[in-house]
This record gives sequence, C-alpha cells and structure tokens, in this order.
Amino acid sequence: MTYDLKNVFYLDTSATITNSTAGAGSSQLDLSAYIDPIARGRTKGTGLAIYKAHFVTGQAAGAEPIDDAEAGSFRAGLVAGLGVGDNATGAAGVSATIFNATNNLLVASYDFYGPKSMIANANTPCSMYNDMIKPSEKVPYVIVRDNVCLVYDVGDNMTADAVISVRLECAQITLDQATLNQLLRTQTV
Repeated sequence: MTYDLKNVFYLDTSATITNSTAGAGSSQLDLSAYIDPIARGRTKGTGLAIYKAHFVTGQAAGAEPIDDAEAGSFRAGLVAGLGVGDNATGAAGVSATIFNATNNLLVASYDFYGPKSMIANANTPCSMYNDMIKPSEKVPYVIVRDNVCLVYDVGDNMTADAVISVRLECAQITLDQATLNQLLRTQTV
C-alpha cells in the first residue's frame, strides 16, 4: 500500500527533559483540526493516519547531539487521547503500563540510553535507541481522539537537559462507520 503524497503532511512536538530530575513529563499536540469522529448523514468521520514517527534526542543547549558524558536513560512514546497536557519532568503522573505493547493508545515508543549509561557501555560506545512500537506505511495507526501526547519517563537521571522531539508523517483519512466504531472503542481512555 502506498499513500498519496499530496495528502501527507507533517506534525511535530517536543519536550525538554530536565537534568537530575526523576519522573515523567509530557507535551500535548492538539489534533482537533484533523479529526471528526462523528459521521453525519452521508458525511463520513475522519481520523488521522500516522504512517511514521521520527524521534530525535539532543542536548537542550545548542541543539547538538547528546554529549558523550551522558549517563541518563528514559523511555518515550506517543499516546493517543491521553490528554495530560504539557508537564515538566517529574510533574506528569503516568501509568506504569503506559509504554506496554498491550496499551491500545500507544502509537510509537522507544528507549534511550546515554553513552555512559550502564546499558550503552555494555553494547556500544555511543547512544542507544531501541524502537519498541512504531506504525507502518502499510498499517498506519489511526487516531480518532483530539490529541496525542509525547510522554517520557526518566529511568536514570539525565546528566544534562535534553530535548526529545517527534515528527509525524500523517494524512487525514475518511473512515466507514464500522471502522470508526472499532477505533473509538479501542481508543477510549
């Protein structure tokens, strides 16, 4: 399956992870302009198909790559319809199961290990990314809720402030009533 390039566009958001701070944080992206989960008469409902999610992690100062002395680690992901807003590191209360593959609201996620973290040092001299969940061109994740949140949870405190950002390759799509109902059932918070 290929998608029509004239219908594909990008959305993005970012969050800053504060150094020496434990806990979770988030950044919310409003999708209400792209989604209408109510079919009216002959008009079908619309959703936002996410084909790819591209994550980038860098230093907050100077927008440079992560420093080779970084010892922190975190797990990050996009969660449809979470609606927790923008929260600084340590201020977001998230479920322990938010990044589990069994979470139907999880669009994409990854783990990050700094170059000096124990995990990274055991495997490679550079930062490590471990993609866990990701949508695909053939089977996109279709969001029918009015927001998606970039959420992170710090495992080992970061040595320096870091910025995580995500760019979404997406398209607004029409949905038949059966598909729309199924998506609404699975994306109920």
